[in-house]
Amino acid sequence: MAFDEELAARISKAIGARAGITEKRMFGGIAFMLDGKMFVGVIKDELMARVGPEGFDDALRQPGARPMDFTGKPMGGYVYVSAGGLESDAVLRGWMDRCAAFVATLPAASRKRAMRR
Repeated sequence: MAFDEELAARISKAIGARAGITEKRMFGGIAFMLDGKMFVGVIKDELMARVGPEGFDDALRQPGARPMDFTGKPMGGYVYVSAGGLESDAVLRGWMDRCAAFVATLPAASRKRAMRR
C-alpha cells in the first residue's frame, strides 16, 4: 500500500537543511534517518515516531497517538500518530524534535557486512 506522500513532504519541509538526514523507503512506507538511525517515518497515512522506552507513556498521552503495532504486536518505544494528531506543522515539528532527541542518545549506527563465500 502506498504511503501518504503529503505527510512525507511535510516532514521533508520541516527537516529543512538539518544535517545527517537521509530518506529510505521501507516497510511499504518511508523512513527518515538521522545519522543512520530511523527517527520518524510514514506508514500508510500515519506518522511513525521513535520515542524510546522512557518517552513511550508520555507519547501515548498525546492526541492521535497509539502504540505502533506493525506486526500485530505493540513495539515499545514506537508510536503511530494519526492525521488528527498532526494538524499543525508546529505539532509535527514537536514530534520530530522529540524523536531526534531520543535517537541522539543511541550509539552510532553500524553497518553489518554480509559474509562472502
